[in-house]
Amino acid sequence: MTNQSKHAIVIGGSLGGLFAGTMLRRAGWTVDIYERSAHDLDSRGGGIVLQPEVVEAFRRAGVDTAHMDLGVRSQHRVVYRRDGSVQSKQVAPQTQTSWSLIYNTLRDAFDGGYYQSKVLDHIDQDQSGKKVTATFADGSQATGDLLVGADGNGSTVRRLLWPGSDPTYAGYLAWRGLVPESEMPEIARDGLHGDFAFANTTGSHILGYLVPGEDADTRPGHRLYNTVWYRVADDEMLSDIMIDRDGRQRGFSMPEGKLADRWKQHVQKDAERLLPPPFKAIMQATEEPFAQAIRDLTVDTMVKGRVILLGDAAFIPRPHTAASTSKAAANALMLGEAVAAFDDVDEALARWEPGQLMLGHQLYRQGSSVGDHLLFHSNPERMVG
Repeated sequence: MTNQSKHAIVIGGSLGGLFAGTMLRRAGWTVDIYERSAHDLDSRGGGIVLQPEVVEAFRRAGVDTAHMDLGVRSQHRVVYRRDGSVQSKQVAPQTQTSWSLIYNTLRDAFDGGYYQSKVLDHIDQDQSGKKVTATFADGSQATGDLLVGADGNGSTVRRLLWPGSDPTYAGYLAWRGLVPESEMPEIARDGLHGDFAFANTTGSHILGYLVPGEDADTRPGHRLYNTVWYRVADDEMLSDIMIDRDGRQRGFSMPEGKLADRWKQHVQKDAERLLPPPFKAIMQATEEPFAQAIRDLTVDTMVKGRVILLGDAAFIPRPHTAASTSKAAANALMLGEAVAAFDDVDEALARWEPGQLMLGHQLYRQGSSVGDHLLFHSNPERMVG
């Protein structure tokens, strides 16, 4: 069977699914992506550090990266003490991009089928082990030679075929926020603008940087300042935070605009008490903070027959690694290479899996070590980053 006659079903239409879909298409497969959401996906520019794997995935997908602005450059890494004095500052140029820029670029590059409102119900593999069928809640079905579970940290594919492999809460959450560059308070602009900035105290670690604005706008004055503030919270506190302003329990992620007023006030009071002046000002200028629980997930296998897990469906690296998106891209890049090199799908998956397991476990160990140190064991006067 040639790649041109092979068909992949991808469950999940976010970044991991689009990375996988574009790389499999490049290898000659037909690909259909099924996304559970009925609405266009959006993360309003939530910040991501641009990594080489993402740029390479763009290149292989046919994106002309030489003539597009992939993000916003920062020049230094600067660490602040609580009183606002600079603990350290070093030259460290890098590029920060946004979830929306990556997503929209991949959507434009993907030329397979993309279907929304498709909620996976169950998966069946035939007796020959060569075909897999996805059945959706609406009764429709799709059959292919490979099913890719790229449906994120709450993966239905993982729940169905990897029972008991569930994320665990790490004991802290991230308060996140976006402020238009033009609305940055003067003290925040003076201290944070143009750099990748950090501050650390016991139980608190904050970082921030500029990212593209609406419609991936990277022009000065049109960008957004992105903050991520890690704070320790026990299970009871987390559960309370995740009840939105309408009384709905959100689980482990609170969308922008839904945080209850009393928790917005809590963020402001904590900022006054804990943060150096530039970060205090930017957090107090954040009108709609949102929240994400930090969780850990590892699996011992990413392949079961003709079903695989990819990206955060298999491993959730803590954000300190800056590797969640790049890991999904790496998984997809190597998957595309494997199926192009081996016409036998089972052999391709056997060659693909070990390296991806190694990467996932390495990032898990790295992220857990850094996160636990920063939030539970750190000396506030030590350099962080």
